[in-house]
Amino acid sequence: MKLDLDSFKEITDSLMRNRRRSFLTGFGIFWGLFMLLFMLGGGDGLKAMLEKNFEGFATNTTIIVSDLTSKPYKGFKEGRYWELTRDDVDRLIQMVPELRTVTPIISRWGQTAVNDDNTVSANVKGVESKYSMIETPKLKYGRYINDIDVNQHRKVCVIGKRIYTSLFPDGGDPCGSFIRVGSVYFEVIGVDYNSSNISINGSADETILIPIPVAQTLYRYGNNVSIICMTGKTGVQMSSLEPRIRSVMARQHQLDPTDEQALFVLNTEQMFAIMDNLFKGVNFLIWLVGLGTLLAGAIGVSNIMMVTVKERTTEIGIRRAIGATPSEILSQILSESVALTIVSGFLSIVFTVMLLNGLESVVKDGTPFQISFGTAVSAALLLIALGAIAGLAPALRAMKIKPVDAMRDE
Repeated sequence: MKLDLDSFKEITDSLMRNRRRSFLTGFGIFWGLFMLLFMLGGGDGLKAMLEKNFEGFATNTTIIVSDLTSKPYKGFKEGRYWELTRDDVDRLIQMVPELRTVTPIISRWGQTAVNDDNTVSANVKGVESKYSMIETPKLKYGRYINDIDVNQHRKVCVIGKRIYTSLFPDGGDPCGSFIRVGSVYFEVIGVDYNSSNISINGSADETILIPIPVAQTLYRYGNNVSIICMTGKTGVQMSSLEPRIRSVMARQHQLDPTDEQALFVLNTEQMFAIMDNLFKGVNFLIWLVGLGTLLAGAIGVSNIMMVTVKERTTEIGIRRAIGATPSEILSQILSESVALTIVSGFLSIVFTVMLLNGLESVVKDGTPFQISFGTAVSAALLLIALGAIAGLAPALRAMKIKPVDAMRDE
């Protein structure tokens, strides 16, 4: 009877040890996959949050601004100031056909806008209809400035969100109403709710847009403009066009082509490329850390299965003695290994999705902190492969166990 109780206790202790090992190993797989998926979902969400700051702004924009010359050229001394003109727009379109959009801007800061008893400080921009291809508007009411407004020099305007809420505190559609900017009355034709944190010469929600010929007359610019904005055609890198743009401007305005100070060029394509490269590096680091943790978990599974095979030497030998084939032994060990990784992995996927959903509810701005279906499927397939690889060495060892050796070991 004592022998039977001892045998039962030994079997029970062996089962408890296997369960503890399986739990610890499964937790390693669970934690590794959770780290990988959570960082991927969180990284994508963080990128989406940053991209919202640039939403509505063309990512391949080049902006040019005139400045003092720093080099003498053809009898002109250094320190000479020159200005961009609307004729430069047509010149760039003709001389650089790779450009898709070329549009000028006139900017005036610190202007006062008035409606009845409501007053607000605003930036005024004189633009063409094509400027909507640089900063895409989000119109809550009305329409954008069109070519007819520009050609007929209409005194109309599109106002930003803060201008609207300040001048029309009661809300409603303000289109058709008149506001006074300086000493001139403008009819409101649209309200732009663009909230992008990247803009040209002032935030969009604090800006009043008017047709550029009206701005030229109102602020005595003549044919001059403050800025010229450009975007390239599909597949064109704006940085490759910069030398030609400088050459065209230098030839027309008698500038030294090598004088970079005379023509300030801002290429937003480079800024967006830096952000993309940053997130590529972050994703690489995430995959490196996540896969390293998963590999450590898989090694743990392999070690656990190796110990399990050693403890079950007698059982495997008896099975071989009564007719079990090597392939059956192999499939048994592999299935146990794969099952352990799959169960741990799927629990990790479910937990990660729930946690990312909770993060979305905390942020509350519509940012998608979530992993894609393809990522989840790829993770599941990766787990199956890791489980099979982790169980391969123990399974091969189990196949080599002979019944006679198993009995001798007992």
